[in-house]
Parts: sequence; structure tokens; C-alpha cells
Amino acid sequence: AAAGITLALTPSKDPTLLQEAGTALAQELGKRLDLPIKLYVAADYAGVIEALRNGTVDLAFVHPVAYVLANREARARILVKSIRGGSATYTARFFVLKEGGPRTLDDLRGKTIAFVDPASTSGYIYPMVFLMKRGLVKGKDPKTFFKDAVFSGAHDAVLHAVLRRQVDVAVSYPHAPDTLLKDPAQRAHLTFIAETPPIPNDGACVREGLAPDLVQRVKAALLSLNDPVGRPLLKRLYAVDGLAEATDADFDPVREAVDLLGLAPPKR
Repeated sequence: AAAGITLALTPSKDPTLLQEAGTALAQELGKRLDLPIKLYVAADYAGVIEALRNGTVDLAFVHPVAYVLANREARARILVKSIRGGSATYTARFFVLKEGGPRTLDDLRGKTIAFVDPASTSGYIYPMVFLMKRGLVKGKDPKTFFKDAVFSGAHDAVLHAVLRRQVDVAVSYPHAPDTLLKDPAQRAHLTFIAETPPIPNDGACVREGLAPDLVQRVKAALLSLNDPVGRPLLKRLYAVDGLAEATDADFDPVREAVDLLGLAPPKR
């Protein structure tokens, strides 16, 4: 793709909103690189990994687990990581209804949980590792502890499942209610009863085989988005406050979780 580069986005919210925010960012990044940037909004995490592997995309915004798998499967290389609220890490929280919802982790036994996606860090992997390390979930099977476990597909969907009382608990990242629920009344109905240890933030990676000088230019252009023009675009895309340089080693805690759960990209 010498004529330009293709940027892949991992779905984390409504695809239409993502497409709009992504287009705005791609245009600005393209201007700074003096290269046309084509946008690809993937259907799921596995789609991004596959696209990096077969070379149809050059650059991708990826969640931590998607990066670890893309690095293993496609030898993708991380360039930058997201900063939110001054931090390069985040956690996963167990969200419940404030009124009449479960109060402790033990209260969740025999209840129903909404996960996001099997490859989502805050929406499945870290909460599962957290429950497994506490001996609540046995042998990687959530139904050893919960009555039922569902995958809702998106972070806003798991929160709505709790609000509609379709499930007792949902897992997502800490600021999910604030960024995804537009109605303050809905936000007021939710609280959280447990939180995982810190997880490295998402970031942007490049595919294997991209020319080294282009990789450096892309990295510099991404870091240059920490300016008054770039920041609002990052904010709109993934609620990111800024980007910082990242190394592969930053993602070692994620590798541990991936191995504990025996994760691999879904076969397409």
C-alpha cells in the first residue's frame, strides 16, 4: 500500500459514530503524513488481527489483547498507547444496579453476567482472570459460578442489559457509563462492586513488513496528535486524552492473562 495507508479501527461503540470519528482522524493524520489514509472499521477484534496478518491494513487501533494476539499471530508492532485521565492503564469494573443489585462478588454466585466480547480486555478477559484467581470461576467456565453468561457485543450493550434487568452484572472499563450512557439518570442507576488490577491501555500498532522509515513517520504523526487540533479528534474517537510512546513489554501483563485463559484469535 505504497500509495497510502489503511487504518483499521476496532469496534468499541456504534459503528456509524466510529466511522465518523475515524474519518475525521484519518483525514488529519493523512494531512500530517502527506499520504491518503483509507479507513476500515472492522466487524470485530478478530477481523483486525486477520487484516494485519494478511496485509490489508497497515495501521490499527487495537485493544490490549487484540495487540498481544496480533503480535503473536501477525507480528504486529505497537507504536503508541492511549492516555486517559493522565494514566496509561485502566481497570475493569463489575457494574450492577444501585437499587436491589448484588452488593459483593459472592452475591454474584448463581446470577447472570453480561460480558462484551471474548477478545475484550475489560469486557471479558481481565474480569475472568480476576474471578479465576479468586477461585470463584473454575476451569475457564463462567457457568461454574454464574447461572448464565452472555456476550452482548459492545460496551454500551452490557450496561443496557443491567439497566433493563436482563442480567445482574456487567463488566466494562471504569468510565464506560460516563462516556456511553448519554442520560445522567441511567448513569445514576449504576454502581460497581469490584474492580480488577490495572490493565495497559489500548494503542496503535503497525503490520509486519511496513517500511521502517514509514513506521517512524507514522509514529511521529500519531504523537503529533497531542496538540490542540489532534486532541479533540482522539477524544471523539476512543475518549483518548493523548498518545504516548509504547513498547511491546508494556503488554506483558496482558500476555499472562492471555495464557491463563488460553486465548487465540477466533478462526475465521
